[in-house]
Amino acid sequence: MENKDIYIVPDELEGVRLDKLLAEIVPDAGLRLRRRLCNEGTVLAGERIRKPGYKVKGGQEIVLLSKDRQMSQNQFGVRVVKKAGLFAAVFKPGGIHSADIAGKDSLSIESLLPDLLDGESPILLNRLDFLTSGLLLVAMSNEGASLYRELESSGKIKKFYQAKVHGRLDGVFTIKTTLDADNRKKTRTLGEDSIDERRWTAVDVLSHDHEKDTTVVRCLINKGARHQIRVHLASLGHPILGDPLYGNGGDGKLLSLCHYRVELPGFSASIDAPWQ
Repeated sequence: MENKDIYIVPDELEGVRLDKLLAEIVPDAGLRLRRRLCNEGTVLAGERIRKPGYKVKGGQEIVLLSKDRQMSQNQFGVRVVKKAGLFAAVFKPGGIHSADIAGKDSLSIESLLPDLLDGESPILLNRLDFLTSGLLLVAMSNEGASLYRELESSGKIKKFYQAKVHGRLDGVFTIKTTLDADNRKKTRTLGEDSIDERRWTAVDVLSHDHEKDTTVVRCLINKGARHQIRVHLASLGHPILGDPLYGNGGDGKLLSLCHYRVELPGFSASIDAPWQ
C-alpha cells in the first residue's frame, strides 16, 4: 500500500492499536517512528490527536498530517522557555495535559519532553491543570529532581500566577483557608486558616476592567494544593473566568489562569500571560 495522508479503518481492524495500524499508512516506518508520530501530534483519529495505544474504530478516519501542517509542539505553542544548569522551564498551553495519564490516550507535555530536550533525561517536576497555561519545571537529572523536592518542602520555590476573575477585587491580601483535596474531584475549603504558609495564596490586584466587571490579579504560592488558586479565589466570590468547576461555567477550552513566573535558588523563568 502506498503512503497516504488519509486512511479509513476497515471494520476487521477495529480495536487495533493506532501505532500498529499506522503500518498500513506508512509501511516503511518502524514501530518506534510510528509511536513518535503519535506522540508528536501528527496523527489524528476521529479528528483528535491520539496516543500510540489508542484502539481504533471501524470506519474511523485516520489522518497523518503532512510536515507543513504538522500539529507538533511548535504549533501548539509548546516550547522551552529557558534551560540552565539542573533545570529547564517549558511552556504549556491550556488544553494539554501536563503529564501522561494511565489509560488515557491524550497528548501530554511529558510525552513531548524527550524531543523538546533532546539528549537529556528530563523529569517533569510540577503539573498544571488541563485548562491552565504556563510554566512547567523540568529537571535534567535525578539530582535536579531531588533538589527541587527539597526546595519545595522548605518553601523556597516561588510560583507566580496571573488570573482574571469575575467582579472587582482591591488591594493586597493573603488567603489562608485550609483546603481538602483528598479523594475528590472538587477541592473544598474547610473554613479555617492553615498553619502551613506554603499552602497560602498571596494576592495582589493588578488591574480592573469596569466594562466587563473583571479583575486581573497576581497570585503567589509556594507549594500548592490541587486547584488551590482556583478554590481560594472562588471562595471569595470571585471565580476565575472560564472555570467550569468552581466558577460560572465555561466552554471547557479556556481558563484565565497562567503560571507566568517561577523562582528558586539558582534558576528563574518567566513569560507573559496570554492577556498581556
